[in-house]
Amino acid sequence: MKSQNLSRRQMLRRLGAFGASAAAAPWLMNLAAMSPARAAAGGGYKALVCVFMYGGNDAYNTVLATDKPSWHNYLAARNSNDDPIALAPVGAEAQKNGAFNAQLGGVLPFTPRTEQKNREFALHPELAPVRDLFRAGRLGIVANVGPLVEPTTKAQYLRGAVSLPPKLFSHNDQQSVWQSGAPEGSSIGWGGAMADRLMDNNTNAIFTSVTTGSAAVWLVGDKAHRYSMGLDGAIHIGASDNQLFTSRTAQQELEKVMRSTREAQYFEQDHAAIVGRSIDAEAILTPAMPPVDGGPWGTRGLGENQLDPKLSYRAPSSGQVLPNPISQQMQPILRMISAHAKLGMGRQIFFIGVNGCDTHADQNQRHADLMAQLAQAMDYWDASTRSMAVDENVTLFTASDFGRAFASNGDGTDHGWGGHHFVLGGAVKGGDMYGAFPQYGESDGNSGYKSDDQLRDGSLLPSIAVDQYAATLGSWMGLGDSELDAVLPNLHKFGRRDLGFMKA
Repeated sequence: MKSQNLSRRQMLRRLGAFGASAAAAPWLMNLAAMSPARAAAGGGYKALVCVFMYGGNDAYNTVLATDKPSWHNYLAARNSNDDPIALAPVGAEAQKNGAFNAQLGGVLPFTPRTEQKNREFALHPELAPVRDLFRAGRLGIVANVGPLVEPTTKAQYLRGAVSLPPKLFSHNDQQSVWQSGAPEGSSIGWGGAMADRLMDNNTNAIFTSVTTGSAAVWLVGDKAHRYSMGLDGAIHIGASDNQLFTSRTAQQELEKVMRSTREAQYFEQDHAAIVGRSIDAEAILTPAMPPVDGGPWGTRGLGENQLDPKLSYRAPSSGQVLPNPISQQMQPILRMISAHAKLGMGRQIFFIGVNGCDTHADQNQRHADLMAQLAQAMDYWDASTRSMAVDENVTLFTASDFGRAFASNGDGTDHGWGGHHFVLGGAVKGGDMYGAFPQYGESDGNSGYKSDDQLRDGSLLPSIAVDQYAATLGSWMGLGDSELDAVLPNLHKFGRRDLGFMKA
């Protein structure tokens, strides 16, 4: 039954992508016809990069409150059995032969620029590069973000007195709600809706919304449609040397056949549109992209025993040095960003999907590996964009289905709601935490917690809406208030539209 459901979801996503590509086909007539000077109309280049952590990242073990009352309640909820999911306290030395989390050493303390009274904070032990970026003023933390229809208190939630996001705690639905404001099946995301309003800054509109693999609804607008790029750049159709059976003419004839249709069949028309779009886009993108081995983004060396340190990480679970799937996805995006002037791009949005965050079981090892991947990737991204002198123009942010429960289920955590997120870039007001960090409560003995910020099993009740998070990023990208209201229809219900983590 499970495999049937997955197949259905995959088919729906692919059908959505086909329809989007067919609608985008008119762009192909003038992909390279406009002057690159048009990109300057938007006041310089800007790009937004979403790193989406699929499965629901455990926010409680990513950013932690470590003041005495908070730590007491944290241990009470998570320090059970021989291999507890609770992390070791600040200052703890790594215990070579201890439980797994004890082997990592203590959580890493940090101090936000803006004091939160009587609160102390730390990061997961594998996030040392993230802490360095925070201390350097390049990274900010946004606390307790999640989908909300309207401001919601715990009392209102328990009474059923407010409208709630649809299908809470469901992976597929909450991924879609985070990205689009609607459950699975939604066809337009808030990133794509922003892109619709920013596309006039771009000569080659096809490269406005770009993914390195995931068919995310976040990228899709009414006019803006996602362009999929491989790890080496544009996805090539046909033989690598553009010769079919040693013949360039045969390759050209194959392309003609793939572009053509015999009758009014929707699938056939969509297929032809997709192929034509891909061939034409590659013809523009490939010569504009710098070589993979020619910049600060690293090399192609991903073979066995040839791992580029810029694209690899040490997995705490095994001690092995492995390819980092996040950094690998970042590399082609960095190369495209470096080509933005050649491509005539003024505004772009990018999407990176991170799998494996559903830590119902084996959380300690799996989450530590994820945190190590994220830390290495964010450090790589920051160093690369600074070397390229585009760090002021590019902002990267994290998102996830939801956070996870406060309580341990034995060796993992169940689905939650709110979570904490990172924002990185030269335009970020880093070194600070935005939003009130939630209070950790004592158990009430009935699956609840004595905190206004925690619901059943300690799931966080968000205090910041995704709409506010998105509006702050959208404002930086150049959208005005009326445009943000159109993109984020619930935004007007929240008092604060701009959370203040971006420079003017």
